[in-house]
Amino acid sequence: MSIALSTRDARTMFRRNLRHIRRYPSLTVMLLAQPVLIMLLFVFVFGETLGAGVSPDLVGGGRAAYLAYVVPGILLFAIAGVGLGTAISVAADRTKGIMSRLRTMGIGRSAVLAGEVLGSMAQAGFVLLVVAAIAVLLGYRPGGGPDGLIAAIGLAAAISVAVIWICLALGLNSRSVETASNTPLLLILLMFLSSAFVPADSYPAGLRWFAEHQPFTPMVEGMRGLLEGAPDAATVVTALAWCVALSLLGYFWARHLYEREPAAVVG
Repeated sequence: MSIALSTRDARTMFRRNLRHIRRYPSLTVMLLAQPVLIMLLFVFVFGETLGAGVSPDLVGGGRAAYLAYVVPGILLFAIAGVGLGTAISVAADRTKGIMSRLRTMGIGRSAVLAGEVLGSMAQAGFVLLVVAAIAVLLGYRPGGGPDGLIAAIGLAAAISVAVIWICLALGLNSRSVETASNTPLLLILLMFLSSAFVPADSYPAGLRWFAEHQPFTPMVEGMRGLLEGAPDAATVVTALAWCVALSLLGYFWARHLYEREPAAVVG
């Protein structure tokens, strides 16, 4: 199939997924509510205590300091939530036989997966925009300026692509929607075991090593550095390397699972 036809099919599948998102707004509301509630909980319940320890010199300590510290982690938490929604949506299509039906049609197989990813990316962009706006209303002010903000948006996009591809594969690998809603929770666990909510060096020795060498810690630290105008080049490169590795893993895994999906019987 030519690149032009594959691109056309990907646009068609993208529009299908956008319509699906509009018809089921409750999922988007849930994806918004989770990171916002987590942010409110950590900032207003634990923020005064945690802010004294994370970076007291960042904004003067207390809740303001913790808000500045935790916002990058909350943004990644929101991305992980969108990935969870992707896994659920793909598993629903699979269990209903829609994926099998698509395989019998003249649609580029990569286009089906690309349409799912593009739809989830659009949803992630909306969720991140709303969560960031709420953080600003709470008093968050990034210190990195326009350049840092643009670079942070680019890193957030790369992280979104990686997480969504992995979750798409997890959804295709699930035998039911219930399984799909549980398997990606590993990503949420990794978020809590990173430096998203507290510095990695505050963990016990063994857990500290794990936190420092898992994917989400350089992603969070890279995002935090870019937003605050003090990025560490090695951390950002490590984060991007993880994004590329996870994106490729998710793509080839999802492609393999889609290829082996039994075709629907026509007629």
